[in-house]
Amino acid sequence: MRWARFVMQCCLILSTGGLAGDPSWAVTSQEPVNIVVTIPVLKDLTEQVGGPYVRVTSLLKGYENEHTYSPKPSDLVAVRNAQVLFEVGLGLEVWVANLVKSAGRPSLIVVTTSKGIALISDDHDTDPVHQDTDHHARGNPHVWMDPENAVTMMRHITETLVQADPGHAQAFRDNQAAYLKRLDQLRSELTERLRKVNDKRFIAHHPAWPYFARRFGFEIVGVIQTQSASEPSAMQIQQLISTIKKQRVKAVVSEIQLSQRLPELLARETGAHVVVLTTLPGGLPKTDTYLDMLRYNVLQLANALEAA
Repeated sequence: MRWARFVMQCCLILSTGGLAGDPSWAVTSQEPVNIVVTIPVLKDLTEQVGGPYVRVTSLLKGYENEHTYSPKPSDLVAVRNAQVLFEVGLGLEVWVANLVKSAGRPSLIVVTTSKGIALISDDHDTDPVHQDTDHHARGNPHVWMDPENAVTMMRHITETLVQADPGHAQAFRDNQAAYLKRLDQLRSELTERLRKVNDKRFIAHHPAWPYFARRFGFEIVGVIQTQSASEPSAMQIQQLISTIKKQRVKAVVSEIQLSQRLPELLARETGAHVVVLTTLPGGLPKTDTYLDMLRYNVLQLANALEAA
């Protein structure tokens, strides 16, 4: 019913001429490339590469949940007027295929930025670190949480922009190279900071953190919510409480995009500290960019583990 209402709203916009736009793929050197992305991570990476030669719209805001997001009529307008759409893929944006279909723009180029990334398994029956909200058969989709994977995503973006606007190809490649140097420097700084943290174990709110944990040496010892549309049972909560107490886990990592009720319950029952982080830039103050988000997440978690 929700999707049907959405389509009806979109038809009204189409009938009033709200989706007028040039359907061509190539641009002149005077025009920014009009781009839509699904999540704010892709917006930042695209703007870092494209600079003034791109105009980027992110469908999601930093405080929204990519798993439960419902497209708005304004999203269809954005897609209908875009030349390129960047997605993560891997089943993360389950809503995007219908959105693209409804936009009815045959010339739209859809680029899956996770292509070529080595995935962490989603076999939640064998390892809680590898759980994910939607049982994605191809692997956990939260690939951008590892900066090494963000490098691959940025390369897909750069090559797409070079094809879309070859007149600025050198600028795109120079921007990419400069950004990757900054990213590498941040990774080194954060890795050095974490050398001081002896206990890097935590409970995750939902399975957005395996790539992050692997890259920075953290260990996820339990997951509260393994599916985005369902709550854990009372038995599962009791098992987590027991795990936290027996293993003396100091931190529960929650996300601003999710309800804090269950993490706070675990904290009350065990004395563990809730650390609210973000999986998307802009979800919290001082996380406006991808680099800001990485720095914030690592430092906040490290500080909480040490303080506890």
